[in-house]
Amino acid sequence: MIDVHCHLEQKNYDNDRKEVIEACRKELKAVITCCAHPRDFELTMRMVNDYKGFVFASCGIHPEYVKEITTKEKDDFMDLIVKNKEKIVAIGETGLDYYYIKEDEWQKKQKELFIQMIDLAKTLNKPLIIHSRDVHEETIKVLEDCDAKNVNFHMWGANNLVSRILENKWNVSVNNIVLRSKKHKKVVRDMPLERLMLETDAPWMEPRMFTEGIKNRNTPLTIKNVSEKISEIKNVPFNQVWRQCGENAQNFFNLNIA
Repeated sequence: MIDVHCHLEQKNYDNDRKEVIEACRKELKAVITCCAHPRDFELTMRMVNDYKGFVFASCGIHPEYVKEITTKEKDDFMDLIVKNKEKIVAIGETGLDYYYIKEDEWQKKQKELFIQMIDLAKTLNKPLIIHSRDVHEETIKVLEDCDAKNVNFHMWGANNLVSRILENKWNVSVNNIVLRSKKHKKVVRDMPLERLMLETDAPWMEPRMFTEGIKNRNTPLTIKNVSEKISEIKNVPFNQVWRQCGENAQNFFNLNIA
C-alpha cells in the first residue's frame, strides 16, 4: 500500500496534482515522490509540507542529467538536501545510465556523481534509491566498493545479478514493467518477498503500455496491478504481497505515516 517511487513533481500533474494525491490518499498508505533534478526541489518540499505523513520525498540527481547540471548547481542542491534532511527519507534516484550517456568522459563524471550521492546518503544516514540502465554489474561494484548498506534498486531488471543483491542484503522495487518483461518477472521470482517493494515510476509505466500498447499517464494507484502480478509469479495471496511490501517500505524508509 506504499508506492516507493513515483514523480509527482512532473508537469504531467500540473493540472490536477491535488486531485491525484487526494485520490491516492483514499487507497494507499503513503507515496514517495522522487526529486531527481534540482529544479524540482521546491515543488517536492511543498508537497511534503502540504501532505505530511502521506507524501514523502527522496532527493538526488538522476544520472541522465549529468551533462546539464553544473558543479555549482550540484553543490547547491546537495547543500539544500542537507539543510532539509528531516524532510527527506532517501537519497536518489542516483546511479549509472549508459543508455543515455555514451561518452567515456561523461560516464566517468556520472560515476563520480554517483559516489558523491552515496557518500551523502551515508553522511545523512539515509537509504539509497538506485537507477541502473545498461551498466548493472558496474553499478553493483561501485556500491560494494563504497560499502553502501541501505540500498533499493528501482526497476531492477538484471535477474542474473540477483544473487549479488541478496548477498549484500539489498532490496528491489517493482513496477508495471513486470507485466511484460521476462527479466523482471525472474527478478520477482528469485527475490524473497521480504526484500521487495512496490513502485509505479508514475507518470510513466502505465499498465496498459505493457498490455495493450497504450501510453497514458500513470498514477501511484497502479501499484495494485504490480502487487497482483507479484502474487501470481510467487503464487502467494494478493493480500500477503500487499501487506508485506508495505511493511518492507515503511521499515526500509523509516516512514512516519500519519
